[in-house]
Amino acid sequence: MPEPTTQSRTVPTSDGTFELRWAEVTDRGRRRDVNQDAMLAHYPLFVVADGMGGHIGGEIASSSTIERLSAVAEKGAVTPKTIEKALSRAVADISAHPGATDDGTGTTVTGVYLDLTGDEPTWVTLNIGDSRVYLFRDDSLAQVTTDHSVVQELISSGRLSPEEAENHPYGNVITRAVGPSDDVVPDYVRLEVVDGDRFVICSDGLTKELTDYGILHFLLAHDDPAEAISAMLEAALENGGRDNVTIIVLNVERVASSPEAD
Repeated sequence: MPEPTTQSRTVPTSDGTFELRWAEVTDRGRRRDVNQDAMLAHYPLFVVADGMGGHIGGEIASSSTIERLSAVAEKGAVTPKTIEKALSRAVADISAHPGATDDGTGTTVTGVYLDLTGDEPTWVTLNIGDSRVYLFRDDSLAQVTTDHSVVQELISSGRLSPEEAENHPYGNVITRAVGPSDDVVPDYVRLEVVDGDRFVICSDGLTKELTDYGILHFLLAHDDPAEAISAMLEAALENGGRDNVTIIVLNVERVASSPEAD
C-alpha cells in the first residue's frame, strides 16, 4: 500500500496567515487491472479525476485533465476561466487518441482551490461527475459537491431514498464528465476560509466502500492528513476495494500572530 506523506505551506491572506497541510494517495484497488484515477495536489489547486473508458481510454482522460490543470496551478492563476480553458484542452487531448478513446471516454474532475483575488480569501470547489468534495467543520462532515449521476437525479426528484441509492443498479452511471461528448463547465461553490476546516477530495472508489460516517470517523481519529488517508484507504481495501481509490485530505489552520515585543 502506498505510504503518503504530509506536505505544508504557509499562506498569508488579507484575513491572516494560514498553514495548509495536505496529503494524497491513489491505489488501484483489489479488483481493477489498472488505475484510471489521477490526482493533483499543487497549491492552490487540489483535484481528483476518475477516468472511464475501455482499454486505456480512462487513463488518457484523467491524466490529460490533471496535466492541463497542473499547468494552471503552476502558473498560480486559478480561476473558473483558466480551469475551463484547461478542461477544453483536455477534451482535445482525449479526442486526439481515436484508437483508444471514443464518445464514451471521459473523466470526473472534482476539487478545491484557494482564491485570494477578492477582498477576503475564499475556497472554491469545482465538480463534474460523481467524485466528491467533503468539508469537515465543527466535528461534522458535509458533502459540498453534488453528484452528476442518475442516482442523484432520482434522489433529488424524490423517487429514490439515499438508502436505496446505495445498491441501485445504475449507481455507476454519471450524467456529466470531461470528454468528447460532454460540457466542460464545472459546478462551483464558494466557501469562507475558516480555521480548523478540513477537506476530503475523493473518487467514488472511496465512497463505495466507506459511508460518510466512516470518513468522519477517520478524520476524528487522525489529525495528520497522511495518517487519515492511510486509514481511509486501508478500510476501503478491506471493505472490498472494488474500484480505484484516490483521496486528498487538506487541513486549514490559522497561524497565531507572534506577540509584539515590549
